[in-house]
This record gives sequence, C-alpha cells and structure tokens, in this order.
Amino acid sequence: MSSFKIFDIAGSGMNAQNLRLNIVSSNLANVDAVSSSVKDTYRAREPVFRAMLDRFDPQAPAVGVEMAGVVESKAPLVREYRPNHPMADKDGYIYRPNVNAVEEMANMISASRSYQSNVDVLNAARQMMMATINLGR
Repeated sequence: MSSFKIFDIAGSGMNAQNLRLNIVSSNLANVDAVSSSVKDTYRAREPVFRAMLDRFDPQAPAVGVEMAGVVESKAPLVREYRPNHPMADKDGYIYRPNVNAVEEMANMISASRSYQSNVDVLNAARQMMMATINLGR
C-alpha cells in the first residue's frame, strides 16, 4: 500500500463526518417542528456508512469510508394533545418529530471529535513524510 493512501483514507473519514454533521444539524433544526398529520411530520435521519474496498484488490483492507445512504429513524413520533394549537388535527392532536436533542448533541460531539482525529492523522502523516524527506539532507 502506498504511503499516500493515508491521505485518501483520512480524507474520506473527514468527508463522512462532515456529512454526518450535516444530518445532525438537519435533525436539530427540525426538533421543534410541528405537523397536523403523521405523514407530514419530520422524522430523524441517520447516516449509513460502509467501508470502501480497493477496486483492484478486493482482498486488501478497506481504503476509506463512504456514505451508503440515509435512513429515517423508526422511533415513534410524539403525539401531543393541544386542541387550541393552530396545527392541531380534527381530534386536537399535533405531531412532533422523533428527534432526541440529547442524542443528536452526542452525535454532534462524536462526529466533531472523529473529524478532528482524522485531521490529526493527516498532520502526523505529513510530519512523518517531511521528516523522511529531511533525512536525506
């Protein structure tokens, strides 16, 4: 494996965490959304990642990570009896997203730290390569 693959692997990890942060921010932006029907209510989204394998050598270890897709959470929506709310349905209920703000904040911290770890890997690899180049001087 090439020494430069580390940059591709860490870069794919940074990209994955950036996408994860975007999904978390979307979930947090909709945490207080209200709807008058189950069908129209925002549902929390979660990223699905998979390892990227080397196209030329399937037996080689993974060479990065990529987003396989985004799935909606299966957690139940919050149904609240608020007959005076302007968005209430005919039975007086409003529906709130199944977004757990505490869980999303934990996801945000985790994604941010993972992103920073990949930055640290890039910096360490760059420093080691620079040290190797300077050995010949």
